Amino acid sequence: MIPNVTKEIIDLGDGRSISIETGKLAKQADGSVVVQMGDTMLLATVVSARKASPGIDFLPLTVDYREKFAAAGRFPGGFFKREARPSDNEILTMRLVDRVLRPLFPDDYHAETQVMIQLMSHDNSVMPDALAGLAASAALALSDVPFATLISEVRVARIDGKFVINPSREQLALSDIDMMIGASKDSIAMVEGEMKEISEKEMVEAIKFAHEAIKVQIAAQERLKAIAGKNIVRSYDEERSDETVYEKVRQASYDKIYAVASAGTGKQERTEKFAEIKEEVKAAFTEEELAENGDLVGKYFYKTQKEAVRNVILDLGLRLDGRKTTEIRPIWCEVNYLPSVHGSALFTRGETQALATVTLGTSREANQIDSPTEQGEEKFYLHYNFPPFSTGEAKPLRGTSRREVGHGNLAQRALKNMIPAENPYTIRIVSEVLESNGSSSMATVCAGTLALMDAGVQMIKPVSGIAMGLISDEKTGRWAVLSDILGDEDHLGDMDFKVTGTADGITACQMDIKIDGLAYEIMEKALEQARDGRLHILGKLIEVLDKPNTDVKKHAPKIIKVTIPGNFIGALIGPGGKVIQELQKATGTTIVINEVNEQGEVEILGTDPDGIQAVLNKIDSLTFKPVLGDPYEVKVIKMLDFGAVVEYLKAPGNEVLLHVSELAWERTENVSDVVNMGDVFEVKYLGIDPKTRKEKVSRKALLPRPPREEKKEAPKQ
Repeated sequence: MIPNVTKEIIDLGDGRSISIETGKLAKQADGSVVVQMGDTMLLATVVSARKASPGIDFLPLTVDYREKFAAAGRFPGGFFKREARPSDNEILTMRLVDRVLRPLFPDDYHAETQVMIQLMSHDNSVMPDALAGLAASAALALSDVPFATLISEVRVARIDGKFVINPSREQLALSDIDMMIGASKDSIAMVEGEMKEISEKEMVEAIKFAHEAIKVQIAAQERLKAIAGKNIVRSYDEERSDETVYEKVRQASYDKIYAVASAGTGKQERTEKFAEIKEEVKAAFTEEELAENGDLVGKYFYKTQKEAVRNVILDLGLRLDGRKTTEIRPIWCEVNYLPSVHGSALFTRGETQALATVTLGTSREANQIDSPTEQGEEKFYLHYNFPPFSTGEAKPLRGTSRREVGHGNLAQRALKNMIPAENPYTIRIVSEVLESNGSSSMATVCAGTLALMDAGVQMIKPVSGIAMGLISDEKTGRWAVLSDILGDEDHLGDMDFKVTGTADGITACQMDIKIDGLAYEIMEKALEQARDGRLHILGKLIEVLDKPNTDVKKHAPKIIKVTIPGNFIGALIGPGGKVIQELQKATGTTIVINEVNEQGEVEILGTDPDGIQAVLNKIDSLTFKPVLGDPYEVKVIKMLDFGAVVEYLKAPGNEVLLHVSELAWERTENVSDVVNMGDVFEVKYLGIDPKTRKEKVSRKALLPRPPREEKKEAPKQ
């Protein structure tokens, strides 16, 4: 049967376009689309179970994004030629889409839902992650899954002062902004990206520009949905509710929760008091009532707790720990905490603590990127670890979580543009979160800055970060922006907005909005308040260490880079690597050679200056080429009847014969009459002798030439 294909075109206004097509592929899914831009094609599908599993009181949503190697005409790397676990870039794309979609499903929809996006064809001039949000939303639009608020996502760059939507990777390299924005027709839902010290005003301008492009893409989805006739929304079992139970829970707990929330207690004490109130509420119900409505009691207690905490902030301007809305928690920092690492720092803000370490290495330690859409390496990368003990919990360890990948990526992007281009090292930062009560990713940025400066990395400028929150009341129109949010404020609030930057501008951001219709006025207020907060935090960092250490630590490796002609690479490596291996063993160094533009770029890494110098001497020796007419110091290493073998002091191991006829202007019968073993003197390089075809040097050429004896005239007859 010939498929009934429906297609819509989105004109980007610069000769490029995006098409959305449905009706040809994956028709057994609840909704499926193919999104194409250039030769890049994404297939997005959505399937949702008809009924929620018993006892589930949340939305079990899975967003999965995969890049198939065949899409780029490549084989997967490794022994097994099959795609394996998702790469960090795939995980980051999943998170970008998930964070926009999840809040827009109905609160009472709990059926297992799976959104799957796969790259089927790749175009090097199109970055597919910028199309994933559009594809996911279009698939949902064409399904009967209850998802009323359509969205899209775009990447925005700025090149020579001009904004560009969905740039190519080559264009992105020229941009000072790389931001992904997700939004509905009416409001921004997600922002994430990195910038090169832009202002708050410039950031808002970029978001507004992206939002206009998103509105066009949503309109195309609506047209496609209308043409395809997909206007039916499935019915589902709504959450059970009972107003009588709710009123009883609220009456028994609201005032008590309000009192605890306004008391300004610590996390542990506050948690214990809330737990006591919850038990008191349960005690107000009989065992039979709890058996029937226990789940509702828990749900309504959380609802009441959320209302009371938010009202304390809006009524009193006070937060759970007693701070005002703009107040930053106490901060203390320490550098050089770990004696054996190359650089370390502790950053503690309130009940959040991060320990960052820096390790310095050669290009051999660069992080290799090998995906269908990108190949290359990172010479600066950051890994973030969030163990369960940081929140006082005991949980199974199941490998690196998506959250850890996302938070580490944000901190990496915050710092990367402050690493100078001439930095010779590969740098790895590891952040261990030791305590967490709000914004451990921003603590990672601050600890990372101090650890880099402690390691002697010559950062361009130090970077700090802060997490902002929002509490709003739609009924009264009241709202409050919170600086340096707690974990509970993130959980109970309407926004999580992380901003990092130097004293001169923003370097990265990540924003998630949990409500519809966030006004730009609130966003601008949050950015301005965030600037004041991060500058305050930056001041605390500078009090501890105001500039990078002038050198790396004694036990940290020093790195020297030299360039040699490409034809000398083989001589330095030696047969089977013999020369370089013996040299590394003898000098205690690590030597890495990379061929770039027919030149050999040699990296020498070591902790012993004498060892590094020995390698440099060897390289000088291997690559030494004397210049015609120049003088060189030499040392006699062998005496012969017809001259002396001398070695260039500048390049040990390079020998040349100093012939007896070039020792002195006077006739020399015995070489030892002029020079002896171990003598050091200068010779002049005369080039290649055309007779012997060997190099020729002369000692006498640098000596004053004796005057010629005048011939005596014979007496006249």
